Amino acid sequence: MTSFREFCRTCKVIEETAGSLDMTALVAELFSLVTSEELPVVTHFVMGEVFPAWSDEEVGLGTGILLNALSKSSGLPVKEIEDVVRETGDIGKTTVKVLGKISKGQATFSSFLDSPVELSIMEVYERFKDIAHATGKGSQTSRIKHLQYLFNSASAEDVGYIARLAIEDMRIGVGEGIVRDAIAKAFEVPVASVERGFMLTNDMGIVAVTAKEGGDEALLELGLQIGRPIKLMLAQVTPDIETAIRELGVVAAEWKFDGARVQIHKKGDEVILYSRRLENITGSLPDIVSSVKRAVKADSAILDGEAVAIDENGRPKPFQEILKRLRRKHDVQNKVRHIPLILNLFDIMYLDGESLIELPLQKRREFLVASVENDDLVRVDSQLITSDLSQIENMYEQALSAGHEGIMIKNPASPYSPGKRGKNWLKKKPVMETLDLVVIGAEWGYGRRTSFLGSYALACHDPDTGQFLPVGKVATGISDEQLAELTEMFREHVISGSGTSVEIRPHILFEVAFEEIQKSTNYESGYALRFPRLVRVRDDKSLEEVDTLERLEDMYRTQRK
Repeated sequence: MTSFREFCRTCKVIEETAGSLDMTALVAELFSLVTSEELPVVTHFVMGEVFPAWSDEEVGLGTGILLNALSKSSGLPVKEIEDVVRETGDIGKTTVKVLGKISKGQATFSSFLDSPVELSIMEVYERFKDIAHATGKGSQTSRIKHLQYLFNSASAEDVGYIARLAIEDMRIGVGEGIVRDAIAKAFEVPVASVERGFMLTNDMGIVAVTAKEGGDEALLELGLQIGRPIKLMLAQVTPDIETAIRELGVVAAEWKFDGARVQIHKKGDEVILYSRRLENITGSLPDIVSSVKRAVKADSAILDGEAVAIDENGRPKPFQEILKRLRRKHDVQNKVRHIPLILNLFDIMYLDGESLIELPLQKRREFLVASVENDDLVRVDSQLITSDLSQIENMYEQALSAGHEGIMIKNPASPYSPGKRGKNWLKKKPVMETLDLVVIGAEWGYGRRTSFLGSYALACHDPDTGQFLPVGKVATGISDEQLAELTEMFREHVISGSGTSVEIRPHILFEVAFEEIQKSTNYESGYALRFPRLVRVRDDKSLEEVDTLERLEDMYRTQRK
């Protein structure tokens, strides 16, 4: 069994390494050293996650529980530890510093053992599993005890990585790209095969083990699986319909619904629903489950669609209404009655044991139509195949008149590309251009807003470095009621604070409108948003959907023209 200390040594070297090629080599070396059992765990650990994105398991630890565990392990009061967090700005460095203050005479778990504890990678993983499975009365105490065990059993140099894993924020700069290349390097398989395997499984751990044990041949056998959601295919904005037709020629045009993206997995009478963030939301949407059982005739299928909240006249309700339905655990039936939903299906990725994602959209559409019996609550959305500008403009106006966002313009020959945002799917909306940015900090308000976090620091994503780069702050477009909700939402994601400012763990996305993008030396991204305004909280989107620095650069060039 590989020691957790060995893992931490590698992480420390990676953290001090600047070049992505050198980082890739270090990760590849680590992958080649561990066993097949440890490999999927290490693959996720090094990316700052304990469980794969599609798993129902989650550590679910807030900063409060972590600080309490540190307090019990060190004997220091929580307030003193909070001061150290403000000083270091890093929960890992805080943990090392705080536990380093334990006096030599203070009893810890390790002091009762005949020989020092040598934590293994798998033991750390099992402890985190125990934390994830702790529920009900006494669960918080149980979680704190598991953390205490890990803190008091790990070496002084390694406790910081325990703390970072606990909040799933490793801060060593390793993302999917480096892990993909490291798997290819460690096990001498093509990068393209690793990429394909990840698209089909949404789990780098599975891909790594497959590459280690079976090589390229085994990777090519990986496929979709009911109950293991894949990333959703994404769209990018087109400036106008004419441009889209010029780029694609004959297009497939569909209405763009203002709802919540839902990935549906059906096998026999079992239906599982996943959100855009790949969270299991089946229990929150029993009406959709019943409708899918009735309308989808295939024995097994994976489908893509949009759930829309409707009013008594059948018109769509605002997006925020459907968020009241997602992940709802209590009073579900009451919400079903007051916020009814309809499901619009527009793609199918798997049918009766066969993957369809490599087929062209038009062919997938044929399978979709044949597999679904439309009714009042579930339907395959209308699609228009044409290159006639006037026909598409007419469809666009119809969609807006019906209360929807606009239209989607798709390449009829395109495959389904999980997690990819490209020109095969384009969207046209009449609203001001917006960006999906992640919140990385905030400031306490003043006057009547002193108890609220009132100004939020925003960042885009740089895929090359894996970093989130600041682009400005947003404070307008937020009511007092929203500020109260946001303050509570962000409380568990606060990492540190200094004066009126707090650093926030990147987790929650804001959709932000703005007047223009400007060049700026004040922010690391090199850009700033002029007059940013909060449109809505996108807690249905994951970190992987944060708009990139490249998109900001493209938008800046476009507006200059």
